[in-house]
Amino acid sequence: MWFLCVFYHRLLDFRKPEVEALAELFGEDESIQWRLPEHHHNDTPFHFVHLSSEEIAQNIAKRSMILSFSPFFPLFCCFSNKNGVSVGILVKGMYELWGEGTCYEELKDSIQSFPDSRKLPFLTSDSTFRISVETFGKALTFDEQKERIHSLTYIPFEGKVNLKNPDHNFFLMEMDESEESNGLPPIVQRRIFFGREVGFADRKLLPTFQLKSRTYLGPTAMDAEMAFLMANQAKASSGKLVYDPFVGTGSILVSAARFGAMTMGADIDIRVVRDGRGPDCNVWSNFKQYGLPAPVALLRMDNNVPPWRSGLKEIFDAIICDPPYGVRAGGRKSGGRKILRGTVDPYTVPEDKRTGHIPSTGAYSLVECVHDLLHLAARMLVMKGRLVFFFPVLRDESGSEVKFPEHPCFKLVAVSEQILSSRYSRVLLTMVKVEPYSEEIEEAARLMHLEFRENHLKWLEEGNIHSSVFKPSTDSSQIQTESKTFKDPKPKYRGKYV
Repeated sequence: MWFLCVFYHRLLDFRKPEVEALAELFGEDESIQWRLPEHHHNDTPFHFVHLSSEEIAQNIAKRSMILSFSPFFPLFCCFSNKNGVSVGILVKGMYELWGEGTCYEELKDSIQSFPDSRKLPFLTSDSTFRISVETFGKALTFDEQKERIHSLTYIPFEGKVNLKNPDHNFFLMEMDESEESNGLPPIVQRRIFFGREVGFADRKLLPTFQLKSRTYLGPTAMDAEMAFLMANQAKASSGKLVYDPFVGTGSILVSAARFGAMTMGADIDIRVVRDGRGPDCNVWSNFKQYGLPAPVALLRMDNNVPPWRSGLKEIFDAIICDPPYGVRAGGRKSGGRKILRGTVDPYTVPEDKRTGHIPSTGAYSLVECVHDLLHLAARMLVMKGRLVFFFPVLRDESGSEVKFPEHPCFKLVAVSEQILSSRYSRVLLTMVKVEPYSEEIEEAARLMHLEFRENHLKWLEEGNIHSSVFKPSTDSSQIQTESKTFKDPKPKYRGKYV
C-alpha cells in the first residue's frame, strides 16, 4: 500500500533512514520503496512510501513523539486525535492518499476516482470528522482555508464535524509553486493532496526533553532531537540492550531508555560516571528526572583497552555513540604522555592511594578511536545488531566521494549528513552486523584500517580536524587546509542547517 509521508523541513538526510529503520522494527520484511510526487525533488517534505499494510504504517505512527521546531504546522486545526497517535521524530504525518492534482479540478477528479470501498467506511453518519488545511511555502488566510474546505462538498460526508476529538481526520495539503520555497529549489508546478490521516506528530514531550531543562549537562551532551533520531535508527525498543562507550552525561542513553530499551554506558572519565556534580546532579539523576529505568551499569572504561573477558561476545543489541573527534572535546585513552611515549613503564597504583585516584590519560586520535569502536561492535553486537555513530567530514569543493570506515562484519545501511558550518559537517553512519566475529575477520579488519588510515584520514590525525575547522581564513568562501582549498559546494538550503 502506498502512503503519503509528510516530513518536517529539517535534517533532510535523516528522514528516510528513520522511517526505514522503524519499518524494519515493526516487521516490514522487504526494503521499503519510495517515490516522489510529480515535479518534486528529494528535499520536498512530501514523499510516497510503500508499506505492506496499514498496520505497519500505524505502528510507525505510534512510535512516539517529539521534537521539532519546524515552520510546517497545521494552519487550520492542530489537535491530537482520539487514539493519541503520534509519529517518528521527523515524520509530520502518514496519510492514506485519496487524491492529488495540480489544481482543484484535478484533485476533484482524482478523489472521485478513488474506490468507494476505501472511502465510504470513513464517511458514515455515525462517525465524526475534521478537515485541516496545511500549506508549505506559503500562508493562507482563514477565509482562504474555509474556501478550500467548502470546495470539497462533492465528498459525501454524512457524519458530524468535531474539531476537538473526531473519529477521522482528513488533511488538505498544498505546496506553493514559487521560485523558492522555504530555502528549497523551485518545483515546476504546485501539488495539492487530500488524504485520511493515519498518524501525526505530538509535540507535548518537547519541553520535557530539551537540554535546557536537563538536570546534568556536559559540553558534548547530544541534542535531544538528534539523540532520539539515533535511537530510532538503532531500533531501540523494549527488551533490547543498548550500549554507549562514550556515555558522558547520558543523553543518548536517555533517548534509548525512553523507547523501552535497557541501557549500559562507559566513559574514561571516572568523575563523569561516578561523581557528576553531586548526589543529585549526575548521570543517574537524568534518568530519574524522566522516570526512566536506570542503566544496567555505568563503567569507568577505556575503549582502547576494554576489560571484556576474551570469550565474551554478542551481548548488545545496539551500540549508539558520538565518538570524540576533537572539535568540542578531544579523545583520551589510558596512559599519560610519558607512558605512551615509552619514557616510563606502566605502574600499579598503591592500595592506599587508590581512593580518589584519577588515572592519567593521553591523546586518542579519531582514527584509532573509530578502529577500536568497530572492533568492539564486531565482537559485542548480536547478529543484525546496529552500530550508529557520528563521523566528521570536511566539506571538499572537488565533490569527491567521502570514504567512510569499513569492517568485514558490517554493512553500511544509512549515511545522514548534518551540516555544522561551511567548513565541516558530521555524518551519522548506521551499520548492521551481517557476519560473525572471528580471528580471521579481525585480521582483515586490521588491514582495512591501515589502508583507510593511510589514504583517507591523514587530516584527522592528532587534532588536525580542530585546526581545519577553527583556523582563520582570509576569504570567507574558501578554507585553506594543507595543500588543498575547500569551498562550500552545496546550495545552502535552510533545511540542511536546522
